[in-house]
Amino acid sequence: MANSRLGGLFSATCGVLLLVGCSAEAGSGGAASDDATPYSATAAPTATPPVAAGEVSPHPYVGMWVTADGHIRQMLLPDGRYDEARGGRESAYTGSYQVVGTRIEYVDDTGFSADGTFDGDVLHHAGYVFYREGSDAHRQASEDG
Repeated sequence: MANSRLGGLFSATCGVLLLVGCSAEAGSGGAASDDATPYSATAAPTATPPVAAGEVSPHPYVGMWVTADGHIRQMLLPDGRYDEARGGRESAYTGSYQVVGTRIEYVDDTGFSADGTFDGDVLHHAGYVFYREGSDAHRQASEDG
C-alpha cells in the first residue's frame, strides 16, 4: 500500500515538473518579444507556474496599471477584459483587450478603440503613462510627481 501511494506521488510530481519545464520553454518569447503571437484567454505563453487543469495562465501584463498620481487605474484581467476607474468613478471604461508582443489594443464596450505599448513596468496609452502598481517604476514616478 505504501509503495502505491509513493508511486502516485512520484507520478504527480513528475507531471508538475514536466508542466513547469514546458511553461518556461513556451514563455521564452514572452513579454520582451515583439513577435506576432497574440496573448489570449485560450493560449498564453508565459513563464509563470503551471495552473490547475482547465484554468488559463495569464499573460505577463495582467494586473493593475496606474498613473503616477493614481487618478486613472486600469485593471487588465486574465480573461482579456479591462476595467478602468478614473478618480472616484469606478468602471468608467470597460471593454476587451488583446496583447501582441509589447503592444496592447483596446476596444471598449461602446466600440471606441485605442492602443498602447509596454516597456517593462511602464505602459504608454492614449497620451498617458501608466505604471504596474507597486513596481519600482511606479514608486519612482510617484516620488517624482
